[in-house]
Amino acid sequence: MALISLLVLVSPALISSFSLESVHHAHQRRFSSLKVLHARGGAMARRKKGFAKESEDESNASDTIYSLPPLYDLAFGYRSYESEVDFLIDVHTRYNKSTPGPLRILELAAGPARHSLAALSEHSQEEVGSAVALDRSQVMVKYGIENADFELGTEGGRRDDFTYLCGDMRKIDESVSNGSTNFDAAWLLLGSMQHLLTNDDIIACFKSINSVLQPGGTVVIELPHPRETFSMGECTKNGWTVPLVHEVDEDGTEKEYGELIIVWGDEDDYFDPVAQVRRFTVSMELSIKDPKDIPDDMGTSPLFRQMTKDGKTTLKEIVPMRLFTLQEIDALARCAGLAMVAKYGALADDISIEDEEEAFRMVCVLRKIVE
Repeated sequence: MALISLLVLVSPALISSFSLESVHHAHQRRFSSLKVLHARGGAMARRKKGFAKESEDESNASDTIYSLPPLYDLAFGYRSYESEVDFLIDVHTRYNKSTPGPLRILELAAGPARHSLAALSEHSQEEVGSAVALDRSQVMVKYGIENADFELGTEGGRRDDFTYLCGDMRKIDESVSNGSTNFDAAWLLLGSMQHLLTNDDIIACFKSINSVLQPGGTVVIELPHPRETFSMGECTKNGWTVPLVHEVDEDGTEKEYGELIIVWGDEDDYFDPVAQVRRFTVSMELSIKDPKDIPDDMGTSPLFRQMTKDGKTTLKEIVPMRLFTLQEIDALARCAGLAMVAKYGALADDISIEDEEEAFRMVCVLRKIVE
């Protein structure tokens, strides 16, 4: 079925300066000007009406989208992590009632840990004291640690203020918290809470966060805008492209040598309106125009490890993800001793969640209730 969607060019303000060096350190290829085409879902796109039937061949999905962290990292490289972290720190300053002092951050389902690393690299130790990242994927944890070594140094300085652990955000244990409520702020971003499909899982996650959060500490959750939940009966296929560019001469002239194409969702995805769970078809394809550009060490380089001889790396997976309403988040948070104190339409202070033109995310700021 043909792709029917509205493509919009991401504002330059939303496109970060993202270096391929941090994804593939051995090859100093850089793309400083990302031309990212982004198709927003929900009210931003035409939809095929009705509920799709559950696919019979979902078991044929290949490697997971988290099995090759460099591709995942590359796919979301358009995000402006520095400005998003500025927002996260600002809302904590505005709404927290915890003990003053350097911020102690817990980033959950952290993936490449870009927000934690941006917080440590862009803010002083007096402002951000430490960051702990947590993810269930051991492969992602290993990759995040490599990112930290590259961004912060292998030892000393800010590198000593960063820890990455493998664990379940529904069961944060003492290895993360050191047996005490030692975090001021918790971040659960990039829609990661959508992987929790039941109310029991969500409440367990919220209670787990509560157990390691200072009284009056804050939690920021980023999810798709609620309009997508209410229109999910008409599923869309959305996507964006990240061109790979490297310098070819001393004057900085750049040449595009490949691209990463990300497709998030399909018009035939199955959506369960009772459970509010959609089985998203997610695929990523990295392609190199000229196979001669494939590095000689492609077998050991994480970015090219699964690449075929014709210059393609393809990952595809069916990912069950829950869709939420704002009122649900409010109620579930209260069940775990957290109160919603603010809401935004993006990780930006000037975008209201009620803005029909600009709001495309649901960002909830929660605070641990002080008894």
